[in-house]
Amino acid sequence: MSYSKTNATAATFTKNRTAGSVSPFSGMCATCIEGCTGLCEVGKSALRGSEVIYPAPYGTMTAASEKDYPIDYSHFNIMGTAVGAHGIESDSDKAIFPNVNIETEFGYKDKIKLKVPWFIPGLGSTNVAKINWDGLAIGSAISGSMLVIGENVVGMDPKSEFKNGRVVKAPDLAERVKLFQDWYDGYGTIVVQANVEDTRLGTLEYAISELGVDTVELKWGQGAKDIGGEVKIDNLEKALMLKSRGYVVLPDPEDPKIQAAFKAGVFTEFERHSRVGMVDEEDFMRRVEELRSLGAKHVFLKTGAYRPADLARAVKFASQARIDLLTVDGAGGGTGMSPWRMMNEWGVPTVYLQSLLYEYLQRIEKAGAYVPDVAIAGGFTLEDAVFKGLALSAPYTKAVGMGRGPLAAAMVGKTVGKLAAEGKLPRDLAKYGSDYENLFAGATELKAKYGSDFKYIPAGAIAVYTYYSRIAQGLKQLMCGARKFALKYIDRGDLASLTREAAELTGIPFVTELDALEVDEILSSVPRAEEELAD
Repeated sequence: MSYSKTNATAATFTKNRTAGSVSPFSGMCATCIEGCTGLCEVGKSALRGSEVIYPAPYGTMTAASEKDYPIDYSHFNIMGTAVGAHGIESDSDKAIFPNVNIETEFGYKDKIKLKVPWFIPGLGSTNVAKINWDGLAIGSAISGSMLVIGENVVGMDPKSEFKNGRVVKAPDLAERVKLFQDWYDGYGTIVVQANVEDTRLGTLEYAISELGVDTVELKWGQGAKDIGGEVKIDNLEKALMLKSRGYVVLPDPEDPKIQAAFKAGVFTEFERHSRVGMVDEEDFMRRVEELRSLGAKHVFLKTGAYRPADLARAVKFASQARIDLLTVDGAGGGTGMSPWRMMNEWGVPTVYLQSLLYEYLQRIEKAGAYVPDVAIAGGFTLEDAVFKGLALSAPYTKAVGMGRGPLAAAMVGKTVGKLAAEGKLPRDLAKYGSDYENLFAGATELKAKYGSDFKYIPAGAIAVYTYYSRIAQGLKQLMCGARKFALKYIDRGDLASLTREAAELTGIPFVTELDALEVDEILSSVPRAEEELAD
């Protein structure tokens, strides 16, 4: 069985000539013939080289793995029950799903509270994030969620100003922070993340001292790639600017021959790459304390789908440094310009990584160490996966990270809002009406809450709020069926494995073996037929 499509994908605009007859291990057509113009990834790479490494079109899309991992969250089902209730009175008139409390909180001392147990775990300098930021930031704020500003925003901003290599003005970052802060209503927070380049540029120091940001995140990596952040640049002057700011830019924009080739249209985009970090325990502890001394109220750590030893390091360091939230991002997800093959073939997939995370947190808890609050990310979009993500490593998991889902909601909302304003709604949407209150199911609630300020909420933000509302109700319904009326009652016992492989990996019982002891107790107390006759 092949788990990957190795030589043809819509992500890179490639396809097989013989779609019905493909080698399962190479992905090449069973017969590769003379005269083909190179439809597949091999053929296109022969023409365009490294351009084909990345999904396209850059800047107007997001991408995630196509790989069908042997075990994912669909290999578990959520278990309901017909008896009792946790967190509410066992009364059919009270144990109804609207009464489920899905608020969450996390942090070492001062807690951050969210109305919903999910957040956006890092959208940075990619163009698709920038052009949808108003929807994401305002949508997150009015939903009572949290938003992480990802890496390289300062370095990518042409209007950023620097003194002695350190940022002193960053309009793009300031605007991103302000959009959230202006709509903040007591739940959630805005977080600024830093990678190697951000640290060198003093991004977190600037965010804390100049922008009033009190929550920052150190980034080791993400689930989509085993390398630093990447974007494409279609402007020579910007490519030169980024190289001058210390980024790795390919091909070299300072080379006159490269400049001539770019101007001649031989290639149309430069690649900007970030450096990989070098994790060191002593340096990490020093940096956390430094950020706290500068005024950071909360310090997070985000790590990616690295090998198990690196996850163990993240757990250990987060414990020792009293990190407020450790976000663990599994392979398979993705939002930005990750190399396509890397996104599919690198790293530990989310379920596998979460199983290791649970094991490691158990170990340090048994050893008497501080157990940090954690979030899990990597391919989450709807309420069933949110429930499973919270349950699989309960009680340690406080939230789930979602990137592509909220970004898709913001993009759809923006697009539909524009079509409505132009009177160009397609028939399947026009049937709802043309104003926001008819198009977006969450708009009426927002208008009632914000009154005249409702007109300042962009369509993308209304869409994010409406999408979040749908997940919230769906999660409440699933929790009600499991008789769990607050998040703290969700546990691993709320899941059952549907395959032996999933049970072996996670320790979640196979579905027909679930409740074995309780089943024996129930059935062993059934009265014998002759005893009933005697009565």
